[in-house]
Amino acid sequence: MIKVWITLFSLTLVIAIGAVRGLQFLNHPPSLAETHKVIEIAEGATYNSVSELLEREGLITSRIYFRLLGAWTGNEKNIKPGEYGLHTAMRPMELLDLLVRGKILHYQVVIPEGSTARQIAKLLEAAKLTEAEVFMKVVEDPTLMSEFGIEGESLEGYLFPDTYQFPKRTPPHEIVRRMVTQFQAAYDESLRRRADQLRMTQREVVTLASIIEKETGHPSERGLISAVFHNRLKKKMRLQSDPTVIFALTEFDGNIRKRDLGIPSPYNTYRFIGLPPGPISNPGRESLSAALYPADVDYLYFVSKNDGTHSFSKNLREHNRAVNKYQRKKA
Repeated sequence: MIKVWITLFSLTLVIAIGAVRGLQFLNHPPSLAETHKVIEIAEGATYNSVSELLEREGLITSRIYFRLLGAWTGNEKNIKPGEYGLHTAMRPMELLDLLVRGKILHYQVVIPEGSTARQIAKLLEAAKLTEAEVFMKVVEDPTLMSEFGIEGESLEGYLFPDTYQFPKRTPPHEIVRRMVTQFQAAYDESLRRRADQLRMTQREVVTLASIIEKETGHPSERGLISAVFHNRLKKKMRLQSDPTVIFALTEFDGNIRKRDLGIPSPYNTYRFIGLPPGPISNPGRESLSAALYPADVDYLYFVSKNDGTHSFSKNLREHNRAVNKYQRKKA
């Protein structure tokens, strides 16, 4: 009988000690100091392997108690894969809650207005979200273009410039879909109605907007730049836009040379009348609007004043005077 009581007492003591340690495990983080760790839980990882990883990284004090916690809460199969930002001052329940809710890390990427698809690809590669060449292949994927009803050789022009948040390992197709979806939201019904009034296709609007975006970074000039191009198109004049030539060049060192103006590319608006075959950059909402709402002026020319703005002229004589004033003096 005494042996039975000793056994029961021992079991009770073990259980009590286990309960106390369990409460300590739940209520006390590994450290009061926040040592931040980034961990990645692979697709298909087991709860046990996650417990071992957390203990190894010093984020929990006991993988055994963390396993018991998972069983007690019924979350052994509910942990989401992905990359997490955790720290050593987190209690186990708080940590488990993040893993179950899938609060994975997101990486911010800022796409400036007027960026080309190639420039966007490099930004995403720098953020370690995808390889630039892989992204470019997706941008040129005819299946994806067909999904959005977009014609042409690529989705250049439809990768809307904005600030994005993407988790690690986001498929490139999903990144592109997100950007094109943002474009569709920006190119809303009011712009579509205006395009119909002007008898412009969506592609023509985006192409013109992409040139406007590249020609000026000054918001007050967008409508004036748009007016120059609209007026030239009506008069069957060449647009003679430097950014279209730059887009056509395979290499550009920052200077346009006379020989560049003669390249046979259909994007060279010094050689060919009308808009180029497609967009040369990815324009923002303001440039899309400017393409559809040109200023009510009869300008046909503009030249840089070397301060971020331009001088506008109605005829070639005025334009030549402006060139002499702002450009030849500079040379």
